[in-house]
Amino acid sequence: MTDQREQGVPGRVVVGVDGSDPSRTALRWAVRYAERTGGTVEALNAWDFPHFHGSLGWLPPPSSDEAALRTRALEELEEAVRETVGARPPVGVHSEVRYGTAAGVLIDASRGAELLVVGARGLGGFSGLLLGSVSQHCVQHAACPVLVIRHTDADDDDGAGDGA
Repeated sequence: MTDQREQGVPGRVVVGVDGSDPSRTALRWAVRYAERTGGTVEALNAWDFPHFHGSLGWLPPPSSDEAALRTRALEELEEAVRETVGARPPVGVHSEVRYGTAAGVLIDASRGAELLVVGARGLGGFSGLLLGSVSQHCVQHAACPVLVIRHTDADDDDGAGDGA
């Protein structure tokens, strides 16, 4: 398989965005990287049904619930992208939500990507861990190189984050 760079095709940078500060730092980094390399950014978020849908355990949701969950996830993703990189980022940023677990969605999207960028910690889990379960799973199973961005308090101050 010929490398996309050899063909002059800009690389696709996939970034997981769940609205958390580490994911926003990862998005800023991905946009700066894509700007410097002539690539594009695919900002992804996953949506899933709540664990106990229905009053007596899991029941298949009505199709309107599915549409509402997907729409809400997309609105939250687009808002996070807009707040993080502005309404007119310097590179193409495509926002998309997909059904499934966060790790599964990101690993699937890593196929054919130049790079997968994730924050070290997301919205869930235990804040004391150095690496969250999603980022850990991506590092172990992605089909492309993975960059795990560690969010620091300094990232909140100036928005610069880590340099690319």
